Amino acid sequence: MKIKFLGACGTVTGSSYVLTSGSGQAILVDLGMFQGPPAIDKLNYAPYDFDCTKLSDVVLTHAHLDHCGRLPILLPKGFTGTIWMTSPTRDLTELSLLDSARVARNDGNPILFDKKLAEQTFTHFQTIAYRQPKQIGDFTLTMRDAGHILGSATLEIIDNKASSELRTIVMSGDLGNTPEDLLQETELIDEADAVVMESTYGDRIHPHAIAPDVLKSEIDTVESNGGTLLIPAFALDRTQEVLHILMHLRKSGTIDATTPVYLDSPMAIQATSIYNSYPQVFNAHIQSDLSAGDPFSFPGFITVAKGEDSRALHTKQGPKIIIAGSGMLTGGRILSHAIHYLPIPTTRLFIVGYQAAETLGRALLAGDKEVIIDKQKVAVRAAVNDIQSMSAHADQQKLINWLRHIKQVKKIFLTHGDDGPRAALAKKITAELGHREVTLPIMYQEVSLS
Repeated sequence: MKIKFLGACGTVTGSSYVLTSGSGQAILVDLGMFQGPPAIDKLNYAPYDFDCTKLSDVVLTHAHLDHCGRLPILLPKGFTGTIWMTSPTRDLTELSLLDSARVARNDGNPILFDKKLAEQTFTHFQTIAYRQPKQIGDFTLTMRDAGHILGSATLEIIDNKASSELRTIVMSGDLGNTPEDLLQETELIDEADAVVMESTYGDRIHPHAIAPDVLKSEIDTVESNGGTLLIPAFALDRTQEVLHILMHLRKSGTIDATTPVYLDSPMAIQATSIYNSYPQVFNAHIQSDLSAGDPFSFPGFITVAKGEDSRALHTKQGPKIIIAGSGMLTGGRILSHAIHYLPIPTTRLFIVGYQAAETLGRALLAGDKEVIIDKQKVAVRAAVNDIQSMSAHADQQKLINWLRHIKQVKKIFLTHGDDGPRAALAKKITAELGHREVTLPIMYQEVSLS
């Protein structure tokens, strides 16, 4: 078996790997979008370094764009096979790709695919349940719950045509920050010959801040000064996590019942509906909440679908909470709110997710007092705060604990992380677990597992 690394090598985006069996049959795992500064973003438009007509199948780990965002380019390149994923991932991926096609019409960059091509791609989607082995050509695939977002999967793949003793490879996908507020715990793997593992937070431990307490403090401040709390949030998982915390704060009477909470993101509204369609994937805590109603809704919660209603929020007086995308302030409705509210001293910006280098979110966290948004200079007089304990990614120790459980590992490949974090994780793996075959692959590198 061979593996070719076609993304997420020295960066946290663009995940894509080709596995070739001992008989020469190839499958693709993920085809994600590169996201970040221009040097990274331009990789989306580079020629894809594999003949897609030779792919029998594709396997998708989950619905974040950095894992699924380029899937439609397969069809013009000659791919005719099946794209496998869990049922929740199918629904969320369709939502993500349609939204990406819509955004691409207006962002001024070259268009990777349009709505029509995205919809043609959906006809290739087929679903697999967790823990149900599936024969895919020369490979046997089993999906395990990664605990990252709804439907996310870790892959166990056996090459039935391998000519060497290295036959089983585990591909982590993105591992969740387990135990997570909404989802079941990340499933552990017992045994593998090789592991391809994410390393997003390979150099740090998440702080142990208690998210409801921190969020309550932010809300208390705007309720006392009549200001606005802006929460830029990713539409998948982070928005639902924030809503669930707000639900408990509101129903327990911990925060004022009269302060409106606006979800100003059509995609997040649809994603929340999809989350509600899969109650069986939630953890026991959410299961118990379901008996009392929608775990993401509460008195004073208002969804904002239309653009004119979003702009009208700027005229509403008194304290309020606005949740909007994008999570890194790289686009979406949060930008118009940032232009309007950042110059106002009573505003609080509460960042609840990862902020990539050279994004507006990263600049605001760094303390910039003036930023450029949509070619406008915007003074920053708002207070900016963040919380890292809400990350959907495992930190260094949780990555180590996940890997520790897997026996008989002979080779480890660290991807989906900047070079600093994955180098730190490699050092930790060697020191704490004794593994010495730890590779930091580079783009386009192909490795034999013999």
